[in-house]
Amino acid sequence: LVRYHGIADGEWRVAKKTKDATVWRKPSEEFSGYLYKAQGVVEDGINRIVDHIRPGPYRLDWDSLMTSMDIMETFEENCCVMRYTTAGQLWNIIAPREFVDFSYTTGYEDGLLTCGISLDYGEVRPNFVRGFNHPCGWFCVPLKDCPNHSLLTGYIQTELRGMLPQSAVDTAMSSTLANFYSDLKKALKT
Repeated sequence: LVRYHGIADGEWRVAKKTKDATVWRKPSEEFSGYLYKAQGVVEDGINRIVDHIRPGPYRLDWDSLMTSMDIMETFEENCCVMRYTTAGQLWNIIAPREFVDFSYTTGYEDGLLTCGISLDYGEVRPNFVRGFNHPCGWFCVPLKDCPNHSLLTGYIQTELRGMLPQSAVDTAMSSTLANFYSDLKKALKT
């Protein structure tokens, strides 16, 4: 993830821009889809933002895409294996998905990094397609000139799997990442 964080701006193409975030993409080196970069300024401190993103009690309350989440194993306070499911997207052209991810949160420079990767773990539940997250995560650092705001930068490369047109996946990913920021901002204000 640190390597992705260092990729020059010129290598990315804008996929979607909203008032809350900008989403870029470039071909993934891990699989035949895209690596997405999403970035926006969020009005809150790094600890509170990351607590809302990483596995834990807040995520299901505000993330409209996530329909269930179970911590399957905990290794230490900031390290776990979780299983979660996502809602169908694009009028259910993209059916609900299930993921099992190893998740880890650690300090990074003057902020936090919460990251993960999917594992081949356990049985796939009926009515779900098992998706796979290649290395992905969120860097959250305070803005130096405005300490009550943080810069949140995510790198996501999800292989949804199943029989899907790539154009549908690309449309869904860009919109989902942009909506993630507006939903997160609403949740932090409550």
